[in-house]
Amino acid sequence: MSREFDIVLFGATGFTGQLVAQQLAAMGGLHWAIAGRNRDKLTAVAAELPTGSAPAIELADAHDRASLDALVARTRVVVSTVGPYAQHGSDLVAACAAAGTHYCDLTGEAHWVRAMIDAHHASAQQSGARIVHCCGFDSIPGDLSVWLLQHELQQRGRSPALHVRGYYHDLRGGVSGGTVASMRGIVQAATTDKGLRRLLVDPYALVPTRAGKARQHELGFAIHRGESVVTAPFVMAGINTRVVYRSNALADDAYGREFTYHEALAFPLNPRGIADAVAMTAGVTALPAAMAAATKLPPLAKMLDNKLPKAGEGPSERARTRGHYTLKVRSVDSDAPTVTFHDDADPGYGSTSKMLASAAACLAFDALDSKPGVLTPAVAMGQALVDRLRNAGLTITVE
Repeated sequence: MSREFDIVLFGATGFTGQLVAQQLAAMGGLHWAIAGRNRDKLTAVAAELPTGSAPAIELADAHDRASLDALVARTRVVVSTVGPYAQHGSDLVAACAAAGTHYCDLTGEAHWVRAMIDAHHASAQQSGARIVHCCGFDSIPGDLSVWLLQHELQQRGRSPALHVRGYYHDLRGGVSGGTVASMRGIVQAATTDKGLRRLLVDPYALVPTRAGKARQHELGFAIHRGESVVTAPFVMAGINTRVVYRSNALADDAYGREFTYHEALAFPLNPRGIADAVAMTAGVTALPAAMAAATKLPPLAKMLDNKLPKAGEGPSERARTRGHYTLKVRSVDSDAPTVTFHDDADPGYGSTSKMLASAAACLAFDALDSKPGVLTPAVAMGQALVDRLRNAGLTITVE
């Protein structure tokens, strides 16, 4: 694909967008651009990047389809950080699918991803576009780790692992206003939309041919003596598990037709670990409930506005550098290997910016053999993305 730009970053003026711009600038040798509505803000972002790496500046509006069509026709890949995606992302995906332009983002909005699958999977297949959602902390660690586990078993001539769990250990990170806005948007929409509520609890929500056919218990607060851990619900599991199921479906059930995957936060099996798990379980349950109640209680909505990060706000640089996490993915019914996915960076921002920039470069430059369509990170990029993430400083091992 011969086009003016290798990569266009749409939404570079936002909190996460600026971090992704820094990652892309550090790669060097890119023919790239940053795009958005406000030239002055884009110019300010470009001015903060290292000398010699400054991108071109292009104007486009998320709700002006003509401007998006003109933009995506000039680049091989669009990487978007403009969320909430259900509000601001649909026209850009439509433009990329029509133009044969590869696309990636960091959404965790399962209902919107399902809408994009329904609307654009066929057109992307026809145009040659790879549309890859969830290329950040949700859902690359789980999706790639499960893929690596199954790939390792295949290389050893063994059957796939049918029941897999992912445990997040020692997770430390912050939250941005953009993430909060996405969460509130999903919760508020679900309060009035029964169909959306059904979709959000369906493990096969991103597999249209199987959606609605099964219900699956998510891992919550539980003591696992064999694992020597106590678990609590993981807020990102709702999207991560569904992305993994879509990977399996797109690979013709290579993990097995009866494959299951669960994710949870894991704490040491000791008094403090149990207390932390109980507190996390309470918090994960209370926040969505408060967001839902706020739709009918203006004072509660105002309180949440005052307490939670606002648009453009996020963890400080010091907080991001102190962040870290480790995901361990293993089979529960065999002696299969354990895949460890680790980064010494804030998961949602420091690490996510590495993942999203790496995914964009992978789509732009690597010789991928995946078919086009609305794909998952593992199916679209597989080993090529693993290699790029390792080069970006993440530790990914098969033990």
